[in-house]
Amino acid sequence: MKAVCLCVALLASVQVHADEAELKGFITNNTVSRSGQEFYRKFCERLNNTSTLDFNLAVKERPSARWGILVWVEQDNHPLYRRFLQPNVNDMEQTAYEAADFVLQEINRKKVEALFEDTIDLAKDEL
Repeated sequence: MKAVCLCVALLASVQVHADEAELKGFITNNTVSRSGQEFYRKFCERLNNTSTLDFNLAVKERPSARWGILVWVEQDNHPLYRRFLQPNVNDMEQTAYEAADFVLQEINRKKVEALFEDTIDLAKDEL
């Protein structure tokens, strides 16, 4: 009887941890410069206005004195968008809005592709 109770408690705790892992709608900010922060703010504004966030993203930045600012957006450690920005970009809103629209297109494309994947024999991590 104790073993059955222990198994039920273990399964319940596993379910609680699985539910915690399913949190969606986060966009993390890994930018350091003022331009990167502005890009992140406008990017999030556009995404929040145009869709329900059922995914997690990370906005990252690598400043360079020679090339400008490299900004990229990742989903599950896979880059979806990458672009060099000049530090003094006056119209960051249009650039960030275009990036948000592109990222949404890519996420939707990946969702459609996932519907047509043949994973009968293999799990997703075995592909």
